[in-house]
Amino acid sequence: MNIKPLADRVVIKMLEAEETTKGGIILASASKEKPQVAEIVAVGPGGVVDGKDVKMEVKIGDKVLISKYSGTEVKLDGEEYTIVRQSDILAIVE
Repeated sequence: MNIKPLADRVVIKMLEAEETTKGGIILASASKEKPQVAEIVAVGPGGVVDGKDVKMEVKIGDKVLISKYSGTEVKLDGEEYTIVRQSDILAIVE
């Protein structure tokens, strides 16, 4: 089953959080921060949103930084995805 986002929405899959700190300390799963880097899985068509023309700036496969607690989490076929508006994406990571 595929997810096809509408309007200016983007489907992302969060990348795994770091397991160890730079100093080599292994983190327990409860102490890990929610990751903010994600990979784009699907992109909506854009168009007119709230009376403004929205051009989609991201594409499938881009790695992006998102706002910390943005989006709606969904589970599909055992995989967890987050659906966010393009405006919740802060930057593309190159």
